[in-house]
Amino acid sequence: MRKIIHIDMDCFFAAVEMRDNPDLVGKPVAVGGTTERSVVATANYEARKFGVHSAMSVVKAKQLCPNLILVPARHDYYHQISEQIREIFHEYTDKIEPISCDEAFLDVTENKFHIELAVDIAREIKQKIKERIHLTASAGVSYNKFLAKVASDYRKPDGLCTIHPDRALDFISQLDIEDFWGVGKVTAQKMHELGIRNGAQLRAARLEFLQYHFGKSGQIFYDFARGIDHREVETNWVRKSIGTEQTFLQDLSVKSSVTIHLYHIAEELIRRITEDNFTGNTLTLKVKFNDFQQITRSITHSQAFLDMPHILPAAKELMEQIDYRNHPIRLIGLSVSHSGKEQKKPRWKQLQFKFKP
Repeated sequence: MRKIIHIDMDCFFAAVEMRDNPDLVGKPVAVGGTTERSVVATANYEARKFGVHSAMSVVKAKQLCPNLILVPARHDYYHQISEQIREIFHEYTDKIEPISCDEAFLDVTENKFHIELAVDIAREIKQKIKERIHLTASAGVSYNKFLAKVASDYRKPDGLCTIHPDRALDFISQLDIEDFWGVGKVTAQKMHELGIRNGAQLRAARLEFLQYHFGKSGQIFYDFARGIDHREVETNWVRKSIGTEQTFLQDLSVKSSVTIHLYHIAEELIRRITEDNFTGNTLTLKVKFNDFQQITRSITHSQAFLDMPHILPAAKELMEQIDYRNHPIRLIGLSVSHSGKEQKKPRWKQLQFKFKP
C-alpha cells in the first residue's frame, strides 16, 4: 500500500513576514497589495478570525478587521524559502509533486532512510522545517493523495494527522462536503441543494446521479466518498500555462486606456514566457469588471504566442468581443497555454506598475 504525505505550510507568506518581523506576531496580518484596489494573497490566523481570507479585496478586509496590518508581497523571496523547504523533502524522497510554493505531495512508500512509518517521516520533516527555517507546517498522512490532503487540513496549524486505511471510511463519513478536495463554494451549494452535506450522504448517492449533476467530477466524488484515489505523485510536472494580470487603481472604460494597459500586460507576459522558455499556442484574456463579474475569452493559433506582433493583435481581437463601455474593467489578465483537453487553468501573477491609468 502506498504511503503519501501532504505538507502544507501554515499561512506561508504571512508566516514568513512574522518570522522576519517579530513585531507582527500576535497581530492580524495580511500579505498582498497595499492599495485599495488590491487583494489579499494570504492572511495569518489572527486576521482569519475576523473573516479575512485570500482573494478578498483589501477594502473588504479592512472593513472586517480595522486593525489589519497590510504587508507588500515578496514573491521572489517566498520562492527562495520554498526551495529551502523542498531540499528537506529531498532528504527523504525524490518522488515530490509541488502543488504551489507552500504545499506538496511526497510518496514515501520507498524512502532514503528506509523508515517504515510515513508518520515518522512527516514528523521529522515538520521538525526540520521548524529548526532550520523557523516556520511551521501541517502534514497529512494516508494511502492516497485525497486523504493525505484532507488530513493536512484537519489539525492546522502545526498539525499532524494520519488517516489509516481501516478508519478511512468512518473519517470520510463525518467529513463536511466543503472539506472534500475539489468542492468549492458553487459545488458545495449545489450539493446542499441535492441534500448532500457530508461524506456519508455523498457515499449514498448513486454514480449516475452524481455524473448527471456534476459531469466528469461525479466519478471523482463517487470515488473520494469511498476512499479511492489512484492518482500518482507526479514528479515530472510540466507547466501547461503561464499568465499575468493587473488590477487597476481606477476602473477602465475608455478604449485607449484599455489598449495601453493591454500592451504593458502583454509586455510582462512576453518577459515571463522568455524567462521560462515557455511555448503555447492558446492565448486567454481574463477580464474582471467593477462588480467583480469575470469572463474569459481564448483564441488558438497554429503558431506559438511568443512575441508582441503575435500576442498584442490577438489580445486586441479578444478584447473587441467584450463590451466594457457601460461595464468598467477592474482587472485584465493574459495567459498563454498549450491547447488540448488536458489544459489547466493559468497560474496568474499579480502585476504592480508604477504608472497610473
